[in-house]
Amino acid sequence: MIWWGWVVLGLGLLLAELATPGGFYLFFFGISALLIGVLNVLGVAWPGWVQWLVFTALALITLKLFRKPLLHRFREPDAKSVDSLVGEAAVAMDEIAPGAIGKAELRGSAWNARNVGGGPIPKGHRCTVERVAGLTLDIHS
Repeated sequence: MIWWGWVVLGLGLLLAELATPGGFYLFFFGISALLIGVLNVLGVAWPGWVQWLVFTALALITLKLFRKPLLHRFREPDAKSVDSLVGEAAVAMDEIAPGAIGKAELRGSAWNARNVGGGPIPKGHRCTVERVAGLTLDIHS
């Protein structure tokens, strides 16, 4: 294939990678096609079947070696887990006696809340999340 055919193919694959919802598959094929085009410009004259073979091999090898590190680097971090609620401030929706379970608001949602402190928590009082046990917050004032 002519060098500019490889360049057009490579750019098309890179654009297709941008249009798809990530995964870094087409990226390596696009880079491989661009490299074959550059080799053609530099005077490496291979028959067409060898160019396609090198293109495929180069794409698959780079895919195997570099895809996981790229995914790891560019993926969004996982959403915070429920355990990240520890230390945050909640607001008591009821008066909660020591050891009793009531309702508390945290991040705009109502939660079951257990008062693990020594005294009662009045309604509307801000309290701290000490632990998350399933769907129940252990709170104290």
